[in-house]
Amino acid sequence: MTSSASLPSTAADPTVPSDPSDRRRWFALAIVMTAAFMDLVDVTIVNIAIPSIKRDTGASFSSIQWITAGYALAFAAGLITGGRLGDIYGRKRLFLIGIGGFTLASALGGFAANPEMLVASRILQGGTAALMVPQVLSIVHATFPAHERGKVFGLFGAIVGLGAVSGPLLGALLTEWNIAGLEWRPIFLINLPVGIAGLLLGRKFITESKAPKALRLDLVGVALVTLGLLMLLYPLTRGRELGWPLWGYMSMIGSVLVFVALVLFERAKARKDGSPLVELSLFRVKSFAAGIAVQLTFGIGLGIFFLVWTLYMQMGLGWSELRAGTTGIPFSIAVSFAAGISVQKLVPRFGRKVLQAGALLMVAGLLLYIWESDRYGMGIAPWQMALPLVVMGLGMGLIVAPLTDAVLSEVPKEHSGSASGLINTVQQMGNALGLGLVSVVFFGSISDRLAPQAMGPAFVEAFQHSLWWVAGVLALIFLVMFALPARPRQHVEGGEVDEDVQDADATPGEVAKEAALTR
Repeated sequence: MTSSASLPSTAADPTVPSDPSDRRRWFALAIVMTAAFMDLVDVTIVNIAIPSIKRDTGASFSSIQWITAGYALAFAAGLITGGRLGDIYGRKRLFLIGIGGFTLASALGGFAANPEMLVASRILQGGTAALMVPQVLSIVHATFPAHERGKVFGLFGAIVGLGAVSGPLLGALLTEWNIAGLEWRPIFLINLPVGIAGLLLGRKFITESKAPKALRLDLVGVALVTLGLLMLLYPLTRGRELGWPLWGYMSMIGSVLVFVALVLFERAKARKDGSPLVELSLFRVKSFAAGIAVQLTFGIGLGIFFLVWTLYMQMGLGWSELRAGTTGIPFSIAVSFAAGISVQKLVPRFGRKVLQAGALLMVAGLLLYIWESDRYGMGIAPWQMALPLVVMGLGMGLIVAPLTDAVLSEVPKEHSGSASGLINTVQQMGNALGLGLVSVVFFGSISDRLAPQAMGPAFVEAFQHSLWWVAGVLALIFLVMFALPARPRQHVEGGEVDEDVQDADATPGEVAKEAALTR
């Protein structure tokens, strides 16, 4: 990285704006934030509409699981490739292709005639989101000077938290209103005007940027990454439905061998031409390696929680979409509030302790939720859930924004798209693993032959069982966070960090992480 005082001109480096006071960069920020928000909402908005989708299309529980997991699977499989394509062919170009494809896939989902078409459209959504999302912070990095990025990361953290938890409320409203008799379909169709506006405004306001040096797409790496993820996640997602066949276990074991082959190939690729798909030297940076571990486990926890929470409220307690969606409002407010103050106010003073406090708060909220669910059973009311949800929301907000800053703090800026794809891939792989584990931790504790009157209590018990798993995951995250920097370099006492010194400490392979976004 170069210090903000010595930023090169646009002619010298097309990734840096020539005029830091140019207001166009704030329009570009609003556009990419809107796209990131749209993607985040789409991950959770479907959960709240599951009962409506099931009633309207006759979808099986297997199809429902694929409607949620198919998105995460395609997203995880394509993120690294999407990031590298942005490095090579231009981040603005790939962003526009991604948001255009995402909008088209949303239209196909909104007009799906059967569960199979809906699953296919969700997989397409995930694949096109994998082109769009890695470019978001790459564009931010290329558009904003270093001294402004802390403010931008804080704003991004708030948007991330808001997008992740406002999906259920938006989905509830759109489903409950039953606009034009379309029932659940507006949860997808609402993306059309937003996506079209983003496409048109993005062409005008986003500045094109590429990697500083010429790179080539690593097709073998792409194939190995995709194959390894599919071999791991497909049998995990479908295992319970198929009775955990032997081929599923063999596939998951085989995925480990594929990932070993990927590591060996990428090392050879880096020595040969310096254009590996995965920049393995990044893992020599302690904060990056720790951040990857936190991202993975955090993704698993969130993947489990959000789906079982929806199933618990709607199919266990029998609540309407609107009642379930509005129950999450305290969570949403708490996440946004905590994310907004964490980077600017808390992390500069307390460092990684803020993230660890967030993990402990989430564990406390989960334990409180388990206690209340057990005490009130089927008679629990939304207001009784407010306290554990606020505690959990504050904890999540303290993690999502500072985590990005901590992971990026010791790494220069080159290969930003590739690194963004790598970090987001790990996060999404965690989400997909969490969704797959729902078959084990939630449905695994429910009998296949339940009388109708026993369904509610069984779902309540399965919900409590699942929350113990999530609490265990967050306790592990708390321990891993000790490997994060005690204080990100952007927050060294005495003012702004000397980024030329930071460059001197960085190894050449550390370049990749600057644009990664915790999803």
